Amino acid sequence: MTQALLREIIDYANRANPYPLYEELRKTPVSHDGDGPYVVSTYYEIHSLLHDPRISSDAKNLKATGDDLLGDQSDEEGTTLPPSFLKLDPPDHDRLRRMTNRPFGPPHAPHRVHDMRDELGGLVSGLIDGIVETGQMDRIDLVDQFAYPFPVSVICRLLGIPREDEPRFHVWAETLAASLDPDPDADPTQHGKGSMDARMELGMYLAGLIEERRKKPGDDMLSQLATADGPDGAMTTMEALSTSALLLIAGHETTVNLITNGMLTLLRHPEALERLRNDPDLAVPIVEELLRYEPPVQLLPQRTTLSDIEVAGVTIPKGASVWLMLASGNRDPKRFENPDRFDPDRKDIQHLGLGSGIHSCFGAPLARQEAQLALSELARRLENPRLLEDPPQYRQNSVLRGPRHLPIACDGIRP
Repeated sequence: MTQALLREIIDYANRANPYPLYEELRKTPVSHDGDGPYVVSTYYEIHSLLHDPRISSDAKNLKATGDDLLGDQSDEEGTTLPPSFLKLDPPDHDRLRRMTNRPFGPPHAPHRVHDMRDELGGLVSGLIDGIVETGQMDRIDLVDQFAYPFPVSVICRLLGIPREDEPRFHVWAETLAASLDPDPDADPTQHGKGSMDARMELGMYLAGLIEERRKKPGDDMLSQLATADGPDGAMTTMEALSTSALLLIAGHETTVNLITNGMLTLLRHPEALERLRNDPDLAVPIVEELLRYEPPVQLLPQRTTLSDIEVAGVTIPKGASVWLMLASGNRDPKRFENPDRFDPDRKDIQHLGLGSGIHSCFGAPLARQEAQLALSELARRLENPRLLEDPPQYRQNSVLRGPRHLPIACDGIRP
């Protein structure tokens, strides 16, 4: 039963609305069939396991099968680089995450994300102005024309990529994003080769840039990753390379989905969109509710038990594959009142949309700021925006869920 239900959740036919399936899944908080993964679907159990040191993110500890259901959908980094801290356990995880955090956020760089706000606002305005220049208000693809290019530009500015090289990054990001999205009609050999070529080109480019920054560092994050030598020592070139690739690939994909899912939800709830248009500060609670209601990461499939663990009366054996269904936990009525209702005024919203525990989303402060600026400015500037397709065409990926295209129309764009 569980395996069949899990296949339904993964099935593209249910991508537009998997939530009734999650509701069915929650009837058994921890479920398991045959050789498949142990599936955890309720809020408190998921939250507990995200903080449990007996749960591993390192695939080397996996003894059971189960992740083959997804193919390569959850492989954010590929195999051409060493694993980033996202796929490591303590102490290696903790060392690399601390080293990455020093140039990114508190306590060592408390103002980096905040100080990017004006630059982010300029990028948002420029992309919306670009839509104006096309003169085609009757059909705007909010993904291709706005949500897709925005986060790549942000990551480029964060790392300190030269402006003239940003177009190359956009091409690499698009190719790598496509590699995470299985295409049933594509030649798998060509599909894989394009992805591998892009990863190789990206890796070679970043390696060269890291060496340049070691000789002549700037104030950007890549320079600090390449040259910092703190209590945890210095990053090797390969560690700096895998960390930079993680920031580009994982950070970009989640933010695209957060913005796109957010605008889709607001267009389905015009009263909330109108409130945001009149009160841009409402973007803060709206984004938090969106992270609960339509999270960009639906599930975490790459978890493994380091010992036997009892969860909700079920013993999960050592080495088992464990799937944590974040989107299901976010709709758990035992944690959230009226969980299927989008409510920007919801209180006590400790959602799972950015994970929790030691692997909570590293780029959460930046992703929140990007989404808040993007949604508030779209709400302010678009006149009478409306959906042209509902549901829109979704991406094939069932882990990173969001529309591949979001066609909308509007009567005009305010200055």
